[in-house]
Amino acid sequence: MTTWILLRGLTRESGHWGDFPRQLAARLPAARILAIDLPGNGALHRQTSPTRIEDMVQACRAQLQALGVAGPCHLLAMSLGAMVAVAWAGAHPAEVAGCVLINTSLRGVSPFYRRLRPASVPVLLGVLARCDARAREAAILRLTSRTAPPAALDRWVALRQQHPVSPRNALRQLAAAARFRVPAQPPAVPMLLLSGQADALVDPRCSTDLARRWRLPLVQHPRSGHDLPLDDGPWVASRISDWLDERERLQRVPAAPPVTHE
Repeated sequence: MTTWILLRGLTRESGHWGDFPRQLAARLPAARILAIDLPGNGALHRQTSPTRIEDMVQACRAQLQALGVAGPCHLLAMSLGAMVAVAWAGAHPAEVAGCVLINTSLRGVSPFYRRLRPASVPVLLGVLARCDARAREAAILRLTSRTAPPAALDRWVALRQQHPVSPRNALRQLAAAARFRVPAQPPAVPMLLLSGQADALVDPRCSTDLARRWRLPLVQHPRSGHDLPLDDGPWVASRISDWLDERERLQRVPAAPPVTHE
């Protein structure tokens, strides 16, 4: 049985995956799917968020060890979580069977004004300043989604009330994302990039830049925003299934016989 570890982004938690784990399980019925939280988010909201991506990796590895989960695992991660996945795969490639990175960006690959669209900054600052949970989540939903189902806002408000992320932890996570640099060499694990062409938070060219730099496959959704699994979870699950099928097909292709000279 393969194991998939799901990692969300800035101030988001495992509950923000919504229906997506079920949608992914429908396409990968033999897989174990486990969504975990970064320190400072979700069930770990009382912890202090690290200001280094590498420390987030260590926290995730400790969670898996405590749960008795042995690798190698596939990592499915978006935004900040995708940075964690890159660092994880780079430092511990034997633990990672593959990575699917959604709408991520890396310092050293894309300029800062693409990694965080300037128009999104006032929205994020307004989220930190607001006290009302519904107003905060409505602003985030407008920024990150294009076709969210009507029930998403109520679900997100309930998550914030249950697991409130402190402004201090939000700023610490932003600092971690800002300072994390692209590794000198791409991690030695298979990777797939997915991006939404209507992303209002991170310029989709960040995924294009990374795909070009590391020669990775990239599939773009023409209408979805930053929260691609929320906007079109079945599409994401299908692209992952296609990618796995292609990898399996290539592994079955026999190697060409060596050229001999008589």
